Amino acid sequence: MSRKKTRNMLGLICLRYNRCVSARTAVVSYLLNLQRLEQRPIRTIIVIAAVLAFAYILAMTSSLGWNDQIMNGDAIQYYAYLRSLVFDRDVDFINDYRLLYGTSNADNIWLSSRTPTGLAVNLMSIGPALLWLPFFLIACGLVALAQGIGFSIPFDGVAMPFQLSAGIAGLTYGATGIYLCYKICKQLYPRHAALWATLVAWLATPTIYYNLVSPAYSHATAVFSVSVFIFVWLRTIENCKLTRYAMLGALGGLAMLVRWQDGVLLLLPTFELVHEIARKRISINHAMSRLIVVGAGAFVVFLPQMIAWQQMYGQLLLTPQGEDFMRWGAPQVTEVLFSTKHGLFSWTPAIIPAVIGLACLVRQHGLVGWSSVGLITTTIYINASVIDWWAGEAFGARRFISMTPLFALGLTALISGLNWRQWQARIRAVAIFLIVSNMLFLTQYQLSMHGYDELAPYPTTVKQILVDRFLLPIQLLSHWTRQ
Repeated sequence: MSRKKTRNMLGLICLRYNRCVSARTAVVSYLLNLQRLEQRPIRTIIVIAAVLAFAYILAMTSSLGWNDQIMNGDAIQYYAYLRSLVFDRDVDFINDYRLLYGTSNADNIWLSSRTPTGLAVNLMSIGPALLWLPFFLIACGLVALAQGIGFSIPFDGVAMPFQLSAGIAGLTYGATGIYLCYKICKQLYPRHAALWATLVAWLATPTIYYNLVSPAYSHATAVFSVSVFIFVWLRTIENCKLTRYAMLGALGGLAMLVRWQDGVLLLLPTFELVHEIARKRISINHAMSRLIVVGAGAFVVFLPQMIAWQQMYGQLLLTPQGEDFMRWGAPQVTEVLFSTKHGLFSWTPAIIPAVIGLACLVRQHGLVGWSSVGLITTTIYINASVIDWWAGEAFGARRFISMTPLFALGLTALISGLNWRQWQARIRAVAIFLIVSNMLFLTQYQLSMHGYDELAPYPTTVKQILVDRFLLPIQLLSHWTRQ
């Protein structure tokens, strides 16, 4: 080989080496710059929430007119409570359903089905509507003001601004719940671990879908109600006063109002009191008095749902979906966790390290850890016992979204168990990978739901669920270049 060729080859090798070093340096510098997020975690959460809110509002308002529909699926029945309570002051949804579902489809069961008392059927909970109420009333005022200055917006409770208010309320409660998730994790672990765990539990799971695409379902609001309960429970865990248990009962009742299954939260003070009895710190009578107070608080706050059921169905307590909705003796545990049909782990791999982290939580904070394990295990059993354990049409295992604070806590425990100085760049990289991966999957899912099957078939196979998301950018680029 000539000296000139040798010099050229060495020069090429050096150039490629320098480019590799530069690329690696750029990546490392970017990941290190993420320390700024960790230094101001609350601002980071607020900024992300603001971006999500802006994207949602822009999507809803840029292509819709005043009379266009925003609500769909389960959101219609949650919203029907809100409109009917404000405009009609009742829980008779016949006229609300005609406005929300339309009357063109004579086969729509929601327009024809009636309860034993002759009212329209509603399978959803009243809690989201009660929490959305302040936002809806603001929308009422703004629409009235807009009418006064010449805008022709119908003041009917279903025009776009009214429906948009419920979505904005869901976004607000969802973001507040995520902030509380961070505060929960930070009570036990360092700030950096709490932030990254919270971001993954938020943005790398189905939680983001119901905080961005469908905030008018109950899930975003449930993240708030569950997070408030866990935050207060953890913050006051050394307090044995009756007022504390009354507050926990009331907050548990609120969570039940939003999603009935979230009444499992009342197990937390139960586990705590059993733990105290086992350690002989309190008597059984002392514990029973506290549990009675918890139950009373939950009962009082849950009363609005019971009153609504009494008027609609003639019963204070029932399962509106029917007696066969829950199959307690035949839970589909394997399917609800691993099935390609919205399985918790198969659709959301980020949950796997969160569950592994619960073992770290048990070792580091015994009571909190075992209580979290008990709560998640109970939730798995409940969700696996539902006749449609796959939760109908959904982006992932949406019925587990209420457990977001505990998944975040498990992730925080796992991250805190690693040497931060040694692992920080890799932790950030993995967190970003999980978030980007989920965002790609969300895009894939949305494309399939909007009829772009040639680009993104509905995910039903392992490849479509775990691999196709990474091919999506190439497919989109190829599609756009052919246009």
